Amino acid sequence: MEFLYEYGLFIAKTATIVVAIALVIGVIAGAAIKQKQSRKGELNLEYISEDFEDDIKDLKKALLSKEEAKSFEKQQKAEQKKKKKLEKKNPQDDKQKSRLFIVDFDGDIDASATESLREEVTAIISIAQDGDRVLIRLESPGGVVHGYGLAASQISRLKAKNIHTTVAVDKVAASGGYMMACVANEIVAAPFSIIGSIGVIAQLPNINKLLKKHDVEIEQHTAGEFKRTLTVIGENTDKAREKFKEELEETHVLFKEFVANNRPSVDINAVATGEHWYGTQALALNLIDKVMTSDDVVLDAMEDYNVFKIEYKVKHNIAEKLGFAASSALTKMFGKLSTWSITNSK
Repeated sequence: MEFLYEYGLFIAKTATIVVAIALVIGVIAGAAIKQKQSRKGELNLEYISEDFEDDIKDLKKALLSKEEAKSFEKQQKAEQKKKKKLEKKNPQDDKQKSRLFIVDFDGDIDASATESLREEVTAIISIAQDGDRVLIRLESPGGVVHGYGLAASQISRLKAKNIHTTVAVDKVAASGGYMMACVANEIVAAPFSIIGSIGVIAQLPNINKLLKKHDVEIEQHTAGEFKRTLTVIGENTDKAREKFKEELEETHVLFKEFVANNRPSVDINAVATGEHWYGTQALALNLIDKVMTSDDVVLDAMEDYNVFKIEYKVKHNIAEKLGFAASSALTKMFGKLSTWSITNSK
């Protein structure tokens, strides 16, 4: 009987584990199916001006005595009633006030935030009216050429529609980040933000000697002499190195031309050395237009603009989230082995 009892307990535990695993698999599969059915993310629009006004009122009230607070509340209610009456008489007045749309771009090495930026820019273009503006709060140390080239093109879309665009840099807009920023009508930056790094860098390890030491042979076949130049596991030649450097230089030339076309006041030969500068230094070099934080830009706009924050969030299923987490961890550990990057190397 004791044997049967233990055996039954074992079966029950096993069944419980199997059911638990099945449930986890079912949840992941269900999320994946649901994600396939609705791949698009969600566009959120937040009215910043109203929240700001409420905060100011709360702060003013907090500094008053009880009697003063009561009087303040009465005054606010009276002003609110007066405002509503005016809106009824002139319903178009508030609508005629221009709008400032705030977009945040937090750039990684792949410029993966471009996916959201595309949707945000499209939404703004669809609803923008004469006099509306855009503020892009940009943070990026740079990354892959094609990723940041596409991100810069999104800002070009705004300019093509005559929507005045300001890029504000509070911490860093280097290399690929500056490639984006230079497209804007105006660049503002905090005093100690990092600006510039107009250069190109590419690095990769080569373990060919290690493999040879352990009698491991590598075969690599290509069609086209320069289909592959430098490699991680094969034997690199001087000819391949020369071609690789030549391609890096070509990319740098294109980068310099891009900045010069968008910021004609910049002495491109003086700033395209790969160096970076702090905000105050960048102003003297015409890399930026003003030294100020994004907070001050928003604060200054409150009086003349209705301020909105627009954000597009991409929905990811459980499997994708796990994959992104693993990918991020691996990227941090090993970096990008053979990817060209226009990134700040300081």
